[in-house]
Amino acid sequence: MSVLPSGEQWTIRHGDQEVVVVEVGGGLRTFACGGGGVVAGYPPDARCLAGRGQLLMPWPNRIRDGRYTFAGQGHQLALTEPDRGNAIHGLVRWAIWSVLEQAEDSVTLGYRLRPQQGWEWSLDLSVTYALTPTGLVVTPRASNVGTDAAPFGFGAHPYLSVGEDRVDEVEVCIPAAAYLEVNDRLLPRGLAGVEGTDQDFREPRVLGQMALDTAFSNVVADTDGRWRVTLAHPRTGRAVSLWADAKAYQWVQVFTGDSLPLKSRRASGIAVEPMTCPPNSFNSGDDLLVLEPGQEFAAPWGIMPG
Repeated sequence: MSVLPSGEQWTIRHGDQEVVVVEVGGGLRTFACGGGGVVAGYPPDARCLAGRGQLLMPWPNRIRDGRYTFAGQGHQLALTEPDRGNAIHGLVRWAIWSVLEQAEDSVTLGYRLRPQQGWEWSLDLSVTYALTPTGLVVTPRASNVGTDAAPFGFGAHPYLSVGEDRVDEVEVCIPAAAYLEVNDRLLPRGLAGVEGTDQDFREPRVLGQMALDTAFSNVVADTDGRWRVTLAHPRTGRAVSLWADAKAYQWVQVFTGDSLPLKSRRASGIAVEPMTCPPNSFNSGDDLLVLEPGQEFAAPWGIMPG
C-alpha cells in the first residue's frame, strides 16, 4: 500500500469551510471556503515545500550558524539552511504527529519533542485546529515535561491566497510600525520604523513589484486584543485576514515568495507568519520565552476568510 508524502490526512468541516491537516509536521495542508482556496497549500501526492502550513517549534525563523548559548551551555544545531549557514524553523517540521482528539469541526494533534543534537529538553507539543462560523482558529501548546528550564519560540507558516494569479495584484495591509532590517543571510541588523519607507503597509496598498521577506513588529491590535494582516484582491473581490493574540505574537513575518522555484515564484500565495519572537532570538534573547518545568505556552491565532 502506498503512503502519501505528508502522511495521514485529517479533514475537518464547518458549513462550506474545509481544512485538511497532515501527519508529517502536524501542518495545515489546505483550507477552502465556498470552494475557493483560502491558503495556497499543496496536493496530497506532494511533500510540503517552502514551509507551507508548517508549525515552527521550538523556534521560528533563523538561528545564526545554528549556535546558541542557554543557561551557560553552548549548543550546535544542524544547519538546515546550509546556503546561508543557519538553522531554520525549528525541529518538528518533519516529525510524525498523532491525533489526540477529533470531531467534525476540530482536530488536535500531538508530538513529544525529545533531546537531540543541539537541543537538550523534553516538550509535549500539541496543536488544535478548529473551524468556527468566522474561520479557522489554531491553538498551539507547548508544555515543559523535563527537569530544566527550556528556551522556546513558536511560529506558523501558512500562505494566504485571494485568488490572485500573481502576488503583485494583491492589496496588503500590515498594521505594524516597525520592521527588522537584515543582512544578506536574513539575520537581524536592527529594528527600524516603517514611517517614510517602502515597508509601510499600515494603509492598504497594492503590492506591485515589492518583495517582502520581512519581520514586522510593534503590530497594532484591534479592540479585541488581536492584530490582523489582511490581503484583498480588487478583481476577485476576495479577502482574507490572519489574526493573532497580540500579547503572545509580537512579530509577524511576511514573505512574497521571491526566492521560491521559478514555477511558484510570486505565484503561490503570500506567507503571513505569526511569531512569538524574531529571528535569532536564541542568541539575542529578544522576546524569547523560557518555559520552566511544568510551565505551558498556549496562544491562539487564526485565518478569517471574507
